[in-house]
Amino acid sequence: MMIMEIENVRRALEMISSAEDFGILIPEVRSNIVMARSNPCGPEDVAAVPGRITEFQGRAFACRDPEYGASSHMARFIIALNEHLPARRSALNIKFDESIISICEDMGLVVSSYDRSREPDIVRDTEGGSIPWGVEEALRNSESPPDVIYHRGAWGKEPMIVLTGRDAVEVAELAIRILREYKSLKGI
Repeated sequence: MMIMEIENVRRALEMISSAEDFGILIPEVRSNIVMARSNPCGPEDVAAVPGRITEFQGRAFACRDPEYGASSHMARFIIALNEHLPARRSALNIKFDESIISICEDMGLVVSSYDRSREPDIVRDTEGGSIPWGVEEALRNSESPPDVIYHRGAWGKEPMIVLTGRDAVEVAELAIRILREYKSLKGI
């Protein structure tokens, strides 16, 4: 029996893997696309790609099929977001670029951010505390539920954009729309 979230992440992964030049959106720390079960409690309730999604010959590439419990960082992100926005069950991290933020805003997406340099020491020193804190900050900084959350990085932390949605296929579709606009802007 196929589990719905895993199948949805698998379809989303096929979409982004077949999108030409998707690799230009993948950050140095690599990407992951996740989808949580309803009311997730921990990473075991979140389908993700083991080993993350990397770039190979310009395309997104994953070595393994999605499975539950395969992500820590992105699982914590979607669990924290889902506590406030239960309909948002999926997320994908992509590289930070100011022009991608502008593209998202031009598409009419709600964009919010948080400043990692303002992260309290107690949060920074707590294993796994940074991501939920960042989600809370981004929600506080936005009048409407954000579709896109980003930060500009901090010492030793890569700047990042996270796209969110109801399911992984919806998030992959959004990422591909952003990719088309980004390629056009960059002349690729």
